[in-house]
Amino acid sequence: MPPSRQEVLYGAAGTVGGAIAVWRTLFPWIGDDFTTMLGTKKIGDKMNPDLANEVYLIDRFEEHVKQHPKKVFLYFEDREYSYEIVNAMADKIANIVLSLNLTPGDTVAAMIQNEPSFVWTLLGLQKIGMVDAFINYHLTAEPLLHSIRTSNAKVIIVGSGDGLFESIEEIRHNLSDNIPIYVQGRLPYVLPPGYHSLDNVMEKTLPLPVSKNLRSHVTMMSPVCYIYTSGTTGLPKPAICNQAKAIGSSKIWASFDFNANDVSYAVTPLYHSGATTLCLFNTIAVGCSMVLRRKFSARHYWDDCRKYKVTVVHYIGELFRYILKVPESPLDGVHNIRIAMGNGLRLDIWKKFQDRFKIPVIVEHFGATEGTSLTINLTNKVGAIGRISPLMRLASKYKLSVQVRVIRFDRIKEEPIRGKDGFCIDCGAGEEGLIISAVPDTTTEFYVGSKSINEKKFLRDVFVKGDAYFNFGDIVFVDKDYYLYFRDRLGDTFRWKSENVSTREVAEVLSTLSFIQDVNVYGVEVPDNDGRAGMAAILLKDHSTITPEVLQQIYRKCAKSLPKYARPIFLRFQTNFEVTQTMKHRKVDLVKEGYNPDILSDPVYCVDVKNKTYSPLESASYHQVIKSRL
Repeated sequence: MPPSRQEVLYGAAGTVGGAIAVWRTLFPWIGDDFTTMLGTKKIGDKMNPDLANEVYLIDRFEEHVKQHPKKVFLYFEDREYSYEIVNAMADKIANIVLSLNLTPGDTVAAMIQNEPSFVWTLLGLQKIGMVDAFINYHLTAEPLLHSIRTSNAKVIIVGSGDGLFESIEEIRHNLSDNIPIYVQGRLPYVLPPGYHSLDNVMEKTLPLPVSKNLRSHVTMMSPVCYIYTSGTTGLPKPAICNQAKAIGSSKIWASFDFNANDVSYAVTPLYHSGATTLCLFNTIAVGCSMVLRRKFSARHYWDDCRKYKVTVVHYIGELFRYILKVPESPLDGVHNIRIAMGNGLRLDIWKKFQDRFKIPVIVEHFGATEGTSLTINLTNKVGAIGRISPLMRLASKYKLSVQVRVIRFDRIKEEPIRGKDGFCIDCGAGEEGLIISAVPDTTTEFYVGSKSINEKKFLRDVFVKGDAYFNFGDIVFVDKDYYLYFRDRLGDTFRWKSENVSTREVAEVLSTLSFIQDVNVYGVEVPDNDGRAGMAAILLKDHSTITPEVLQQIYRKCAKSLPKYARPIFLRFQTNFEVTQTMKHRKVDLVKEGYNPDILSDPVYCVDVKNKTYSPLESASYHQVIKSRL
């Protein structure tokens, strides 16, 4: 029997290994290719058996409960929660939801902060094949109402965090009258009609194991959870994390040999894909322990890591910048961390953080909640989000490497550049382009929503007729060694405080003010801060002027209707707006001009939280004002 294509490629790899010195001379990047491909192969080796045998994440968790029930699963606020305890609480959640006579596959919306109840709520719903919609607990008003409605939730669970009940109560009259709402925590007041104390119900519910038959309807395409993302436009959209994606995500840390002896650390919100699909799911997959913190604290970060002997930390770039601002200590390098894994770590602080805190390896990755693949930097290359060389592109055809490509892109037309044959063109070394990933034939949607919303993320007929790729909407640069570096985010989204901010959402909120005629929202760079700060160019209606009352109304509207990270930091009042030929706001020049009052002739204001308004930016002191208010 002739060898398969995969066998031929593996054989070629073996030949290369035998003559590695020669190949390194001809292709100096070849060693990094093999390191990266070996790491992705480890992911596949762990993932494929579970996919083939339909071993879901909840099955893995229940296996660990049987194998080591007393082992600590979660460390939280000086308490230890064993696999056995978390399982018992998950069984209670499962039995409570079962008593509500829901249809298999229905959705429960959970707005819970970082605490163990978030975890056992998710696991309890998985035991009976229900879907958990992760509601961002920072949301209020219309964005919160929209998130719950789009999930089609039949039940709402509200966590014990400050202000969560009040946020739900504010929109309660706009929700279905018959949707039950369960509230966690010891409440100092009597709950209004329609609400139930989850704590009271939990106390009365026995942790009876539920039969696996109750999730017999589950398939690889069944949703595990909905994780909300700003996408490219509009209000938050529920991205679908199905069983297959959950399994794949739970094996990513296999690329650096994450195992049962590790201890992970999650400080970013669990409603984000990073903290859950990476940190939590990988912890469940191998049966190790995870340290969970309600809210990130730079001051307590290393104390936690030392106390619990953390070995792998999950990060977002902004966190490390905050940690670097903590005064240096002789204990900075005293810890057990072997890997820091995450995304968004800026080049300007990468080495500073790694050197000061003696982090052996930083594994930066690039992906998206609704994406179909990711890139990963397994070689400690400073600043890189992964790599994609000619060899890796070849290997991806045979599914021996991630199926991610970078294609040439026309920024003016905002569309891929296609050759004479009508197909897209791969970027080579020294070029920047749009990053995309192959879409499996089984994937027909990325979000819960209309076909038109989902179709925007598809690129079709990319390299051959009939193929489909996921459009991340991001521009990356390919260096001479085929490493990838993040450059920019396209569309109407920018990132601030580790959150995606939809410019359309902000503009729609501001546009409801009676004195505003038009709004153009965009992100601007601020020194020593990751991402871009929100700025709104505002055109007032005729006869309206900038008064203290106008500025206070804008502040109050943003505070009421937008999460904190989405509220504009800067306001610019213009006398006219420029638009493109397709009637889109022109943002490029506004972004370049920024907020420097020495450059701009328009009045510019900066958020003033202390006085609950926006105050003028003066040319003499604007740098100090900005630094004090961010």
